[in-house]
Amino acid sequence: IIEQARRGDILDAHGDLLATSRTEITLAIDPWALTEYLEGEKNLPRRERLRQAEQEKRAALAARLGMPAAELERLYVPTMRAVRPQEDLADGTPDGRVRDRWVRLRDGVDEALFATIQQDAPRGLTHARSFVRTYPHNQLAPHVIGFVNKQGDPAQGMEAWANFYLRGADGWRESEKDGRQNELAQFRTREVPSSPGWTVMLSLDSVVQGYVEQELAAIGTKYQPLKATIIVSDPRTGFLLALGNYPGFDLNRYNEAPQEEDRRLKSIASQVDLGGHPREGVSIYQNIAATDEYEPGSVFKIVAASAALEAGLVTPASTFDCSVETVSYRGLPRHLPREDHSFDHPLTVAEIISHSSNRGAAQLAMLVGEERFYSYARAFGFGERTGLPGGPEVNGKVLMPGSAEWHAQTITRMPMGQSVAVTVLQMHQAMGVIASGGQLLEPQIVRQIRDAAGETIWRFDRAVKHRVISELTARTMAQLLMGVASRDGTAPEAAIPGFEVAGKTGTSQKLDGGKYSEHHHVASFVGFFPASNPQVAISVIVDDADAHSPGGVAYGAKVAAPAFKELGEKLIQYLEIKPPAGHLKPGLIALEGGRR
Repeated sequence: IIEQARRGDILDAHGDLLATSRTEITLAIDPWALTEYLEGEKNLPRRERLRQAEQEKRAALAARLGMPAAELERLYVPTMRAVRPQEDLADGTPDGRVRDRWVRLRDGVDEALFATIQQDAPRGLTHARSFVRTYPHNQLAPHVIGFVNKQGDPAQGMEAWANFYLRGADGWRESEKDGRQNELAQFRTREVPSSPGWTVMLSLDSVVQGYVEQELAAIGTKYQPLKATIIVSDPRTGFLLALGNYPGFDLNRYNEAPQEEDRRLKSIASQVDLGGHPREGVSIYQNIAATDEYEPGSVFKIVAASAALEAGLVTPASTFDCSVETVSYRGLPRHLPREDHSFDHPLTVAEIISHSSNRGAAQLAMLVGEERFYSYARAFGFGERTGLPGGPEVNGKVLMPGSAEWHAQTITRMPMGQSVAVTVLQMHQAMGVIASGGQLLEPQIVRQIRDAAGETIWRFDRAVKHRVISELTARTMAQLLMGVASRDGTAPEAAIPGFEVAGKTGTSQKLDGGKYSEHHHVASFVGFFPASNPQVAISVIVDDADAHSPGGVAYGAKVAAPAFKELGEKLIQYLEIKPPAGHLKPGLIALEGGRR
């Protein structure tokens, strides 16, 4: 006989329950129990009084359960008949009595109600206890937490990743039963108690996660995108405070999620001219921050700029002619990408970042060289999984110079975030290099694992993969990125008064039938603050919000940057982030990049 183990809890960083197991009692009726009881009573008047008393108890039970008394009586049909003498049951005639000694009455009875029922329970009422997985916050962080299905199998998220720790060990006992399947306790030969599962504490903060879910809901209502992701982390440690995806789902009603998502996609398709762009294939259960690739667009320009500064090839004041359409590289003319804006003067490296010049980024990458640029892209974490616990993750894709896919124009396109595939998690991790002072930190979400007694078995700490750029280059890049959120930058919408916001916009065209679409974009803003002492990093990525965006184009500055600001202002209050003592000025004209 198996004794089910209680599954361990999943907690947030402050001990708030994200997933827990509650006991659930299943009430059942043994229809023979009352019959046997009455058969044992030979005094007929007393037997009738007992029958009436039991009927009154059943009526009270029905009232407590909120069910018609007649429905309960129907389950007790055998006891309503006159008890026949035992000899009438010769040759096995069933006498119309139910032979099943377990007739299910009600699932999901809680302990409080069960305690009340037990005070005056009718004969024949029996029960069984089991554990049911429940999620107190319903829709909070479903892609991070995951769920346990009706069969008890963990699916996705931390439920699956940490199952070894959470599941515990079932107990069991060997015993004997009589012919009527009653256990004979005196014949138990061995009994092994169950061991409850361990507790997993995450770095996730329920309050911060709630802010993220609110912002995603607002984006969903306003823009009706295909999907969206927001990540919040502490750039000093790499630990995630929140990770949310739109659309989400209710963990306590996970089985309804596919139908709801199907209705949502059909609703979008009925409103939008898709132009051949597929919207199917979005799995409501997947953590799209780690499983879905996209071309990052201009946010990727941090790689070319960081590489050129780190190599000592430029300073923030170095200038480039971004009005030219063609430049010579390795003896061949290379066509530069088009610009979203025209520039009437050579741009400094600082202006290339703040104005998001495609041609400037291309020239920086060519100055660095194909092989070295590729090496820096890989050093920033692109092209490999981040290793975040909790579910499947893809590598992304960075083209290698000399490969069959690398062509003459790749060196001019990849620096602006085309011809490269990344995940939101990878892009967030890459921006974290600058915020952390030049180190690639491993994104983490598990803080501790505790045993059933509450003792910490395992603790996870800050993990550095490797150094990408020097501290000076990281500080230089942070100040350059402040120019983006300035009045003259591409995203003044991300600025938070009194705080140094560093970040980068992205408005990447999506591939549609092998060509870049003019009607489908991924809008993003990835950044951190305060720039001089980074305490929080935020990534906002919104996929295909064009149909409901001003002018029919979902620009990162218009769609993602305002969400960054809104979320940032809430975090300043909640995390008690103090404004820097002395404000840095964007642009960094006076400083030099490179190693020191």
